[in-house]
Amino acid sequence: MDFQINSQQREMIDSVRSLAQTQFRAKAMRWMDGTFPWENMKQLAELGVLGMAVPEEYGGLNMSILDTALILEEIAKVDYVTAMAVMGETGVQVRVISRYAPQSIRDRILPRVVSGDCMLAVCMTEPHAGTDVANYRTNCRVMSDRVILKGTKTLISRAPEAGMFIVFTRVDGKPGREGIGCALLEPDTKGFSVTGTYHTMGGENLHEIQFDDCELPLENLVIREDGFRKLLTAFNTQRCLNPSISLGLAEGAFDEAVNYVRERTVFAKPIADFQGVRWKLADMFKDIEAGRGLLYRACLTANPFPDPFMAATAKVFCNEMSLRVTSEAVQLHGGFGFTDEYLVSRLYRGARYGSLGGGAAETLRDLIGKKIVGQFDPADGVMGLGTF
Repeated sequence: MDFQINSQQREMIDSVRSLAQTQFRAKAMRWMDGTFPWENMKQLAELGVLGMAVPEEYGGLNMSILDTALILEEIAKVDYVTAMAVMGETGVQVRVISRYAPQSIRDRILPRVVSGDCMLAVCMTEPHAGTDVANYRTNCRVMSDRVILKGTKTLISRAPEAGMFIVFTRVDGKPGREGIGCALLEPDTKGFSVTGTYHTMGGENLHEIQFDDCELPLENLVIREDGFRKLLTAFNTQRCLNPSISLGLAEGAFDEAVNYVRERTVFAKPIADFQGVRWKLADMFKDIEAGRGLLYRACLTANPFPDPFMAATAKVFCNEMSLRVTSEAVQLHGGFGFTDEYLVSRLYRGARYGSLGGGAAETLRDLIGKKIVGQFDPADGVMGLGTF
């Protein structure tokens, strides 16, 4: 596996970095009350960022999951809310549409994703079930030429802005994991409504939505047979992109901390001259680099979706590493780090989301542990568990 950033990736990273550092950074506070960053998304669309995961025939760039992770990482260094919005246009949502939706839907929706005119929302969590997908109650009844969708989803990002919802749903009431499929719904569908709003500590709003016997064309039920396996396989994309935001938050906080301790003086000398501070920075740096290695390696396993074991491992580590690093960055800023005016405060709050969304850390640890116990080969040892 080649971990070097190539010239094309570097060019894209530099373009996004320039935009993020010169424009997104200065206005990031504007999105902390739940306001959606439309103007940022339009600027990113002009760079081609929103089309990174869209096939070329629909105007996209069809870039790899690693490419997408690199860009999310760069945006997250200064603006968590915008990074999360971009993940919605480059993650599992668009990949489900690209891979499983009929031609008519792809032709209508994907070019609008590229242009920034159609936000996407994935709908998984229900009031009584999050990670426990097998207990979802939202259900699609299949009729002769249509489906009827009924149920409730909660903690949904971008619900008021979304032009299409990718809904994990039970099909014909079939119980357990085997009954899970996926339906696509547009917001003007009769019976659809946004019924609740929750403001998060990271700044963005999440929402509750209702499907009250929403009637959809049969073609909108895009995954039916073997649905659970297909959806979770695709969802491993999210388990690489979520930690890329965590990595970016940690890097942004590290950058802020280094600059601050070099300039801030105490007892007539820079804080950076104290050994304890330098040791904190050393630990922060090694954690970031360890997370980067795990994450990039997991991204490179994608064919077309990442290896679940490697994606879970990278996600758990990067999510928890980000909390440690951003917390230390706040500590190094002293009381100023606890104020909204300093970026590290916002990065720390954003980092708290990582281990909750896209699969809780506890669930993923269990997934990792099951593979270790079930597939460990004494002859190969730990080397046999990875993707070498």
